[in-house]
Amino acid sequence: MEGASTRGVLSHLSLLEVQARSRGSQVPQQPSRVKELKAKVEALTSQRDQLKAELQIHKKLQKLRAPAGKLQEDGEDEEMDVDSESSELFHLMARHSELTDLLHAHNLIGGYDTVATNRGKGMCFSLTTEYEGVYLDTYNLELNLKPNVRISRHNIPPFIPLNSLAEQSDLQTDLRAFLATVSQHLNAFAGRRQQLKLVKEQHKSVEVMESNLLCSILVLMFTVPKEKTPLLCTLEYTDHTRCLPTGVHLNCEDELLPNSSKWKKNCSLLMEVPVHRAITAIKKASDIV
Repeated sequence: MEGASTRGVLSHLSLLEVQARSRGSQVPQQPSRVKELKAKVEALTSQRDQLKAELQIHKKLQKLRAPAGKLQEDGEDEEMDVDSESSELFHLMARHSELTDLLHAHNLIGGYDTVATNRGKGMCFSLTTEYEGVYLDTYNLELNLKPNVRISRHNIPPFIPLNSLAEQSDLQTDLRAFLATVSQHLNAFAGRRQQLKLVKEQHKSVEVMESNLLCSILVLMFTVPKEKTPLLCTLEYTDHTRCLPTGVHLNCEDELLPNSSKWKKNCSLLMEVPVHRAITAIKKASDIV
């Protein structure tokens, strides 16, 4: 009995020893498992942060593509929380989009600057004039669009026949054609007036005897060098959409002079070249002082 009891105790001790060894062998594995879990948590956290950043960028790009009014409304509730470089990039993208839209609208209306008036019931068009690459005067023309298109206010010179041009271009159906015709008249007038100014500035020996507000007639006094004979030159501009004269007439005491081949050539030159340039060429040929 005692031997059996001893064997039972030893067997129990052996079992306890085996269990202890088994537990001891598992203890070193716990730190590695913890490290593995920590690494997994860090990876998931990094992935979460990346997704959040991408989502924020996506939201901001949507705001930049939204209409200007919506941008202002959203801007009151939320502000972009980005660094200076990103903020500058977003502003440049928004500005580029805005300018693209403005350019598209500018082309649609024929290249004229416009401003909405009378709470959207009217439009004011700015018509800029230029001659030889130099910008001159700008005129404003306001049109009422409702119920029918009609001229409201303007600062266009009264000798430009706006009402007649509106009827000819059919203002109700072809606004661009009307604006193009008005612009053509204004630029032709500005060109003729600028030529007159250049004649006075560049050719002191040529006397301007007569001109009118529309610059549709110009009378100049030339001096023929040899005989010191005065020669009266009249330029007529009957086509008010052009800067060049439609007719040139010469008057002189010497009746043969205007009919000479030399002055017939000069008359052709005056009809083909702006007057201030034509006078320069005639002077170089020593036909006038």
